[in-house]
Amino acid sequence: MKILNRRKIVQEKLDLIKAGYSAYAESFEIATLLKKEIQALNLQVHEDITNVGSWFIPEKVK
Repeated sequence: MKILNRRKIVQEKLDLIKAGYSAYAESFEIATLLKKEIQALNLQVHEDITNVGSWFIPEKVK
C-alpha cells in the first residue's frame, strides 16, 4: 500500500497553477492546503467549488 504525501500533492498542483494550468483538489484537506499556498504566493486564481471537489483556475494577467 502506497501512502500519499499531502504536501507533495499540494506542491504538484501548485506547480501546475504556476505554469498556467488548472488544478483539481479532490478533498477538502488538499483544497485548504492549496488555498493557503496560493494566498501566501499572492497568485490570482478562480476557485470553482463543487460537491465533489474544487477547481483552481489561474487568472490571466492583463
